[in-house]
Amino acid sequence: MPQRSEITLADGVRLHVTVSGPADATVTVVLLHGWCLDRRTWRDQVAALGGMGSKAPRVIAYDTRGHGRSGHTRLGSATLDQLGDDLAEVLRRFAPTGPVVLAGHSMGGMTIMEFAHRHPEEFSSRVAGLLLVSTTAEGHTHTHYGLPARVAGLLRAGETLGAGVLARSGAWRPHRMMLPALRPAIQWLLFGDDCAEAALKVTMGGIGRASLRSIGGFRESVGAQQRLDTLAALGGVPATVMVGDRDRLTPPACAESIADALPGARLEVLPGAGHMLPLERPDEVSTALVTIVRRAARAAKRSRRAAGEATTRCRRAA
Repeated sequence: MPQRSEITLADGVRLHVTVSGPADATVTVVLLHGWCLDRRTWRDQVAALGGMGSKAPRVIAYDTRGHGRSGHTRLGSATLDQLGDDLAEVLRRFAPTGPVVLAGHSMGGMTIMEFAHRHPEEFSSRVAGLLLVSTTAEGHTHTHYGLPARVAGLLRAGETLGAGVLARSGAWRPHRMMLPALRPAIQWLLFGDDCAEAALKVTMGGIGRASLRSIGGFRESVGAQQRLDTLAALGGVPATVMVGDRDRLTPPACAESIADALPGARLEVLPGAGHMLPLERPDEVSTALVTIVRRAARAAKRSRRAAGEATTRCRRAA
C-alpha cells in the first residue's frame, strides 16, 4: 500500500505525497499530473510499476500546489517556475540519491521542463529517463481546440479573460453540484473517441478538487512557456513522448516539436486518443513507462559495475 506523507515548502504550502515500492529500489519514479487534475491520474501506471516484482522501482506521486489534497497556493506562486522549484524540493526530500525517472502529463511535463531549466545540474546528475505525455514546450502556440483558427482565437480570448476572473476568486473549490453541468464540455475537450466512465470520473474528481485560484492562476504561465531550447540542451537522456491524435489541448504538433528538440527521443502518436492518455490508454502509457524504468535500471547497474571495476584496478595499482 502507498504510504502517505507531506512536505511543507519554503513558502508554507503543504504538498500531499504518496510513496510506494521498495526503499532500496535501483530507480525512483516521480509522477507529475496535469493542470486541474491530481495524482490519481497515474493510478494505472502506479499499479503497473508495482507489478514489476523484484525489479519494481520506488514510486513518488504528489498533488501539485493548489490541487488535490495539497494546500492552497498564493496567486503569485501559481507559476511553472514555482512548480519546477517544488519538484526540486520533492526530490531532495524523498529521493535525495540515485537515478530518477520523471513522468509528466500535460502541466506535469511542463513542470519537468521547468525543473530542467532552473536546476540543470540536478537534472543532469539525477535524471535517467523521461516520459512526457500530452504536453508542450511551446505554451499555447499549437492549441486550437480542434477548431478553425478564427474560432479558436475567440475561444482563447474568452478563456484567458475567464481565467483572470477565476484567479481572483480565491482558494475555494467549485461546488460538486456544478460538475455534472461541465461534464459534456470536459469530455469533449479532454477525451478522444472513447471515454470510459471510470476515466471521466477520475478527471472530474480532480477538477472538483482544484481551487478556482489554481484553475485560473496557472493559465498565464502555462500559455507563455517556451522551453524547446532547454530540451535541446539535455543531451541523450532516454525519453519517450506520447500524444493522442485527437488531443485538442496539446495536439501532435506539440509532441513532434518536443521529440525533434530532445536528442534520441521516441515519439508515439496514439490514434483516436485525446488529452488524458494515462487514463484513456493506460496500457500503452504503462508499457512506455516500464520500458524506460528498465532501461534506467540497466544503465545504473552498468555504472555501478564500471565504478567497482575502476576501484579494483586502483587498489591493484596501489
